[in-house]
Amino acid sequence: MKKIIILVFILYLLLAAVITAQENSPIKVGSKKFTESVILGDVITQLARIENKNVEHLKELGGTRILWNALLNGDIDIYPEYSGTLKEEILAGNPAVAGSSDDEMKKHLENLNIKISNPLGFNDTYALGMKKDIADELQIEKISDLKNHPELKFGFSNEFMDRNDGWPGLKQKYNLSQTNVTGLDHDLAYRGLDNGSIDVVDFYSTDAEIEYYNLKVLEDDLKYFPEYKAVLLYRAELEGKAPSALKSILRLEGNIPESLMIKMNSMVKIDGKPEGVVASQFIKQKFLIDTKFEKETLLSRLLLYTKDHLFLVAVSLSAAILFSVPLGILAYRKKKLGKIILGGSGIIQTIPSLALLVFMIPLFGIGSWPAIVALFLYSLLPIIRNTYTGLENIPGHIKESAEALGISPFAKLRLIELPLASRSILAGIKTSAVINVGTATLGALIGAGGYGQPILTGIRLDNIALILEGAIPAALLALIVQLVFDQLENVIVPRGLKL
Repeated sequence: MKKIIILVFILYLLLAAVITAQENSPIKVGSKKFTESVILGDVITQLARIENKNVEHLKELGGTRILWNALLNGDIDIYPEYSGTLKEEILAGNPAVAGSSDDEMKKHLENLNIKISNPLGFNDTYALGMKKDIADELQIEKISDLKNHPELKFGFSNEFMDRNDGWPGLKQKYNLSQTNVTGLDHDLAYRGLDNGSIDVVDFYSTDAEIEYYNLKVLEDDLKYFPEYKAVLLYRAELEGKAPSALKSILRLEGNIPESLMIKMNSMVKIDGKPEGVVASQFIKQKFLIDTKFEKETLLSRLLLYTKDHLFLVAVSLSAAILFSVPLGILAYRKKKLGKIILGGSGIIQTIPSLALLVFMIPLFGIGSWPAIVALFLYSLLPIIRNTYTGLENIPGHIKESAEALGISPFAKLRLIELPLASRSILAGIKTSAVINVGTATLGALIGAGGYGQPILTGIRLDNIALILEGAIPAALLALIVQLVFDQLENVIVPRGLKL
């Protein structure tokens, strides 16, 4: 009986700990990697912090599917989305939703444990556009006119190239014959248009660059693009988890007119103001609430990026060393199995790094851990291969001498083979470490932070200083890693091998 009481008490404590952890878990706000979404994410974050200080904004998390899956999995609690994207992309493959009313769509979302807000007040639809002088010269006013100019070069955002409501459907609807169609980052497309490397791009209708570059928006004369009303998608449990914060956030419903959203985009993209500052000014102007957003200093940002980056590299590289050296030894001992080990690690190395990161999301969600697992997998091959090669290249007479002396296989490995192969093993670890430092910058796309964060932001805002804010420390860290391993070589490698 006493044991049962103790067990029940332990279970009670565990349940209390879980409930406390849930109550203290932060409200996680997500945003896509374009300026408007980041601004809205900062507005949501600051409104939530009025009622609940424990709010985290995971910025620039890639495209629609990453955010939607993160919401479904509970990796984020809320993010800004668009009605057209919801119907034409996220739920397009579900026949139960096709052609349904807004009320029916809400019921379907509720079955997925997702709620949707009322529209925020503006429509940010897709549009095609080009430089005004070229459009006037070619007498292009509407999308249909593009049929007469198959020589024009199209440059569309990578997401638009594959979306159900993007290029494939648009091409079919308008019977366009252009073959010179390139996928690229949305923010880079404007620079391509400005320097003449592409002729036609896709816009968001609230983009500040349209007016800044004096671009012509082509009329969607066949009404291909639906309405893209800005809304908020959030997990249903947020109503119980943080009701007051959610109520504060939902003040946004109907309170952001299109002209104001364009102005906020312009303040960030054209005037160079931080998204948090613009969000704070909007809240003060619209709701008379001073959120007192303080801009981070360069030093504080670098410290945060360095901490995140070192965590990614240190954990993934340490795990890779622990796994790879034994695998390299096994590959050396068992030749047939070794071919499989070397071949498998080689195949992993051929997978594009960005694809490998995305593959990890369904298994580990977003944040540091999927990035760590991907970096761990990328670090395997150089260490395994160099361990195998270092052991394989030990002169045969040394191995034979050890066997003639009757040394056990384990003692031979520890006292003779590993010391002789140490230089090769260390070279493999050093190679993995340097690759790891560079590849870790991609982790920012899935919320892992690190030096990739300012690089992504710099690309989005066309800000070279921000790009260098991430690129220079990453390069310096790679050099430091090399120097550290060079010094380790003096300590680890036997003196006779260094002569």
